[in-house]
Amino acid sequence: MTDLRNDDVEQPRRYPRLPRRPRGLPLRAVTPNAITALALCSGLSGVRFAIGGEWERAVAMIMVAGVLDGIDGRIARLLHGESRFGAELDSLSDAISFGVAPALILYLWSLSALPRVGWMASLILAVFCALRLARFNAKIDETEQPHKSAGFLTGVPAPVGAGLALAPLFFWLWSEEPLFASPYLVAPWTAFVAVLMVSSVATFSWKSLKL
Repeated sequence: MTDLRNDDVEQPRRYPRLPRRPRGLPLRAVTPNAITALALCSGLSGVRFAIGGEWERAVAMIMVAGVLDGIDGRIARLLHGESRFGAELDSLSDAISFGVAPALILYLWSLSALPRVGWMASLILAVFCALRLARFNAKIDETEQPHKSAGFLTGVPAPVGAGLALAPLFFWLWSEEPLFASPYLVAPWTAFVAVLMVSSVATFSWKSLKL
C-alpha cells in the first residue's frame, strides 16, 4: 500500500482575501445631503453678492441657508437616511454658511472701515462658530446632557448666531440709519454674538416642540 504523506498531497491554492469595498451612501441619504449642499451653496452665494455690494441678496442667501439647514435633518429622519457622513457635512456647511459667510459679509459691509479691529471681529465670529460646532459634534454621543434633556441647547446655535450677527445689517437695510452701519457698533456686537455661540447659556431648542 502506498503511503501518502501530507507533503505529497497537492494542497488547494489559497489566495489572499481582498478587502471589502466600502459601501456608498444609500439612495435615501442622498436627498438630505443634497439639501445640505444647497445650504452651503447659499452661504457662499451670500459672500458673492456681498462682494458686489448687493446687501439685500447677501442677507437673503444666509436666510435661505438657514431654512435649508432647518429641513435637511427632518427630511433625513423622515426618509430614515441619517448617516455619519450627513452629520459631518451638516457641520461643515454650518461653519461656512453661518460663520465664515456672515463674517465676510459684515467685513465687506462695515468692518473694513476698521481694518485691524474689524478683521479681528470677523475672525472671532468665524472661529467661534467653528468651535461651537466642534463642541456639538464632540458631545453628540453623550447621554448626560442636562440642557438637551430639558429641551435646551448649550450656547446660541449657529443659524441663530448668524442672524444675530447680521442684525445691524438688517436694521440698516430697513431704516437706512447710518448708526447701524458704524463699525464702532458692528465690531463689538459681532464679538458679543460670537461669545454667545461658545458660551454655556441655555438656549431654547425649537426642535423640542412636538408639532
